[in-house]
Amino acid sequence: MNVMTYRDSGMFTQLRDSMIPFLESWVEKRGKKFRFMEVCGTHTVSFSKTGIRELLTPFVDLISGPGCPVCVTDQSDMDHMIAYAREKDIIIASFGDMIKVPGSVSTLSREREEGADVRIVYSASGAVEIARQNRDKIIVMLGIGFETTAPGIALAIHQAHREKCKNFYVYSAHKMTPPAVQEIIRDQEHEIDGFLLPGHVSVIIGRQGWRFLEGKRPAVIGGFEPIDLLTSVYLLAKGIISEKMEVINYYPRFVKEEGNVRALEILHTTFQTSNARWRGFGEIPDSGFALASAYHSYDASKMLPVRLPKIKTIKGCRCGEIVKGKEKPSQCKLFAKVCTPDNPVGPCMVSSEGTCSTYYHYEKDAEMVNRK
Repeated sequence: MNVMTYRDSGMFTQLRDSMIPFLESWVEKRGKKFRFMEVCGTHTVSFSKTGIRELLTPFVDLISGPGCPVCVTDQSDMDHMIAYAREKDIIIASFGDMIKVPGSVSTLSREREEGADVRIVYSASGAVEIARQNRDKIIVMLGIGFETTAPGIALAIHQAHREKCKNFYVYSAHKMTPPAVQEIIRDQEHEIDGFLLPGHVSVIIGRQGWRFLEGKRPAVIGGFEPIDLLTSVYLLAKGIISEKMEVINYYPRFVKEEGNVRALEILHTTFQTSNARWRGFGEIPDSGFALASAYHSYDASKMLPVRLPKIKTIKGCRCGEIVKGKEKPSQCKLFAKVCTPDNPVGPCMVSSEGTCSTYYHYEKDAEMVNRK
C-alpha cells in the first residue's frame, strides 16, 4: 500500500467506528483507561495535529515520552556547546532547533547576536564544507539526535578524514532510544501499559532493537499517518487484553527485522557506547554515542577543552518531568504564559517535536482547562 492508503478517509472512518466501541467496552470492563506512551516526538505531533489524541481521550491516555532529541539534551551539554561558541576562531555548525535552547547562562542564538559565528546546517556534510572553506578556523559540529541522525554525523567524520579536514570536530550528544525506554519500565512510579515505538529510529535499529520489551510490555512499531496511529493503538489494546507482550512491526513498509545494516555498521565503526546524561533522567548507562578511539582526533570534548559555567536549572520549567512522561504541559505553571514558542523558557517549547510546543499549537485550550 502507498502512503495515501494510510490517509484514506473512508478507511479511517470505518476503522474508527469499529474501534471506539471496542475500546469503550474494554475500558468499562477494566475500570480504567489504557495508558500508552508514544516514545517519538513525531508521533506526539501526529496524534495532536490529526485530532486523534482528542478522539481517544475518553478511552486512552496517550503519554508523550522522551522522543525529542533537543528536549532530552542535558543542560551540561548545552553549556558545553555554548562555551565553544564563545571561543575565538571557532565556528559552530548546528541544526536549527538547537539555537534557542537555553543553557545555564545563555543560548546559541544570543551568542550569535553578540558576534559568535553560529551557522545552521541542514546536514552534517554541510559542516564539512564549512571546514573546507575555512581552514584557518575550527569547526565544531553539534551532534544531536538519536539513531536516525548519528549515521549522518558518522559519514561526515569519514568524509573529513578522507579530505584531511583537521579543523573539523564533532561534539557528540547523540543518544540511543532503547535505554531510555528501559529506564521508564524500571520506574515503579510509571504505569505504562504499552509503547508505541518510533518508526524513524526503528528503520535504523529494526524490530530486533526492541526485543528487550518482549514479555514485559506490548509494543508496536508504527508509522505516522492517521490509519497508522489508530491501528497501532488498537494493536496495543489487543496486546493488553490478550496479555501478549509482543513487539509488533506495523511499519513493515520501512522497518525490517534487522534494521538498516549499512547504517548500523557505520555507527558501530565510528562510535562506541558511553554513559550519557539526559534531561530529566540524569545519567543512563550505555545510552550515548561517543566517538570510537580511532576517531578521537575529531572529538571536540577530548581535543578542545573549554571553561564551563556552574550549571543552573531553569527555574519553574518542568521539561525534565515532561520528557519522562511524568507530567503534562498543563502541570507546568510557565506553559502558555511565560513560556511560548516566541519566548521559549525550556527546550520542550523550543523544538517543533517538543511536547510543550505540540500542545501549545494543537492542545492549548484543553490543557488550559486541565490546569483549572
